[in-house]
Amino acid sequence: MNKMLSNRTYVIGVGMTRFFKPLTREWDYPDMARESGQAALADAGISYKDVQAVVASYCYGEPTSGQRAVYELGLTGVPVFNVNNNCSSGSTALMMARRLVMSGIEDCVLALGFEKMEGGLSEKYTDRTSPVKKHMDHMVDLGAKPGLISPNMNDMTSDVIKLFAYAAQEYMKKYPKGAQEALVQIAYKNRKQGVNNPRASFQKEMDMKTIATKAMLCPPITFGMTAATADGSAAVIVCSENFVKKHKLQDRAVEILAQNMVTDLPNSFERSFMDLSGYSMAREAAKKCFNETKLCPKDVDVFEVHDCFSCNELFMYEALGLCPEGTGVSLVENSEWKTNRNGGELLYLDKKWVVNPSGGLESKGHPIGASGLGQCAELVWQLRGEADKRQVEGAKVAMQHNFGIGGAAVVTMYGKADQKLLSRI
Repeated sequence: MNKMLSNRTYVIGVGMTRFFKPLTREWDYPDMARESGQAALADAGISYKDVQAVVASYCYGEPTSGQRAVYELGLTGVPVFNVNNNCSSGSTALMMARRLVMSGIEDCVLALGFEKMEGGLSEKYTDRTSPVKKHMDHMVDLGAKPGLISPNMNDMTSDVIKLFAYAAQEYMKKYPKGAQEALVQIAYKNRKQGVNNPRASFQKEMDMKTIATKAMLCPPITFGMTAATADGSAAVIVCSENFVKKHKLQDRAVEILAQNMVTDLPNSFERSFMDLSGYSMAREAAKKCFNETKLCPKDVDVFEVHDCFSCNELFMYEALGLCPEGTGVSLVENSEWKTNRNGGELLYLDKKWVVNPSGGLESKGHPIGASGLGQCAELVWQLRGEADKRQVEGAKVAMQHNFGIGGAAVVTMYGKADQKLLSRI
């Protein structure tokens, strides 16, 4: 790589559809991609002709669906790369887009995620080894009971719920004091904050009693502690420092300070359900980000965390370094609601951090290929001060965690762009 090139990368445009419960809206993935892609281009104030490559993320679709999706924005002949990394697909697309820009080959790359789902999670090919069979077999080896937890669920949905439920049981056995109550409070917090997100699938509060008792899926996980699948799309435009200056986008730019993906480690297949469900992977990815940036958790103002289940958000408080292992419950217990200047209520964990001001996946819904890019969009709006009732006032540094079984944990750190740096000629 040319040593004269800057490795600094920036998000200059984001777009996101509303996420909808699968099969409830008459639209297809090209419609979703057109909506989010056009919104991202308009947000950046550039044309699709300025985009030099596209990375498309999705899980439920045919090969080259990325091409068909992005053709809604134009036919310019640029490279289109299709990626699939389960629930971390969106962040994987963002990471590839960033690395293309860092390579110096492209100056401006679009990461485009979308998903049109059938309802729950499913596998299409049963005549070959499942990519998560090793994980699910090991779950049984650790003591999980085989078989579906509900006759209304398919194998994959049931297995994922069981994996996180057994991880939660493991955590609660080690640290029982207040853990069950904390799971309820985390879910309540996400549902309450989601009320202020017009793009969320669920925009109504759910009371704590309902969260605690309605539809126990696999103890301790109830329906209210779960992220439902969704249809939708999100798009993010990543560019170089030179591109920002050339197009005078300094006031729109949010810098990607660090980004790391960690796949399964040896301890994923040792004696812990938590490690099997991504705890150590997230901890390692976060550690790398903090080392690269010379920042620490106290420097982060706002988080978007992969809350596929409330227990996973609790685990991530510890994995991302907000508190020592085994003390995540204390963050919830020592929290307070504050009202921002726009009239929105946000919960400050340990009176310091806001996690999932968007409502998280539990409120937004979880369109697998788009979720990670939706998290990015929320944090960009936060750092620009554009999040309205969800706004974390004074937010300058943000962190994102996105996880996919199979496995990949992606942690990304963002910061308000250095205007002095960007003003240099």
